[in-house]
Amino acid sequence: MRRTLDLNVSESQLAVDALAEASGLPKQRIKDAMAKGACWWTQKGKQVRLRKAKRELKPGTRIQLFYDDQVLGLKPDQPDLLEDLGRYSLWYKPHGLLAQGSQWGDHCSLLRLAEVALSRPCFLVHRLDADAAGLMLVAHDSKAAGALSQLFSGRTVTKTYRATVTGQLNADDLVIDAPLDGKKSLSRVTTLAIDPEENTSDVQVLIETGRKHQIRRHLAGIGHAIVGDKLYGSPHPSGLCLKAVQLQFVCPLTGKARNFSTPSQDFN
Repeated sequence: MRRTLDLNVSESQLAVDALAEASGLPKQRIKDAMAKGACWWTQKGKQVRLRKAKRELKPGTRIQLFYDDQVLGLKPDQPDLLEDLGRYSLWYKPHGLLAQGSQWGDHCSLLRLAEVALSRPCFLVHRLDADAAGLMLVAHDSKAAGALSQLFSGRTVTKTYRATVTGQLNADDLVIDAPLDGKKSLSRVTTLAIDPEENTSDVQVLIETGRKHQIRRHLAGIGHAIVGDKLYGSPHPSGLCLKAVQLQFVCPLTGKARNFSTPSQDFN
């Protein structure tokens, strides 16, 4: 069941009571939806998630519920905290986990799970496809988020990926510069191993730009779609064989060089 509710409260009452009365849904399901980030209200002029079921609402308060029982029923794999650096942290995001939530909830997102795990504010610094796995930075204050985000937008972060692609690809720093969405895009591909029996190749990819699905689209564009790419290739039981394995940059907060790598180079 998928439905939305936009409600202006006419009298003082608890949020869970107002939503249950207007929707006809049991209060326990309303509480669960609120805890998972599916309820919104305006606070200090900004739309934010309302998680507290027993929040007392004043007359005229507007609240919204975006209820989808399939989304709310999802149970995400947990991310791994690799390093806690105070103002930001390094995480390993598993396949299938969102970077951030949507209006329908955020319990299946790295940001929310990191926020719960560390009991600190969490800010998105950069993105990684939900189907992909690998390294992600999470900032814990707005200034750190701005400084780190500027690194990624300014292309001063070296981002290295590993992928398994279909076919036998022989590449040594192959430059793929096909524009994406009308914008300059550049990826560099180097073959690490070829499996003739499976007719696949393991490759390393460095990207100098960060367009949507850039690696997936560039590799598919040269006839070597990533194994398990259901959008630009074919689905596979193993899922999308793409992982962000290394991040290198000079920390804008400390001036120190940082070089983060995944603990393992496999695709599990």
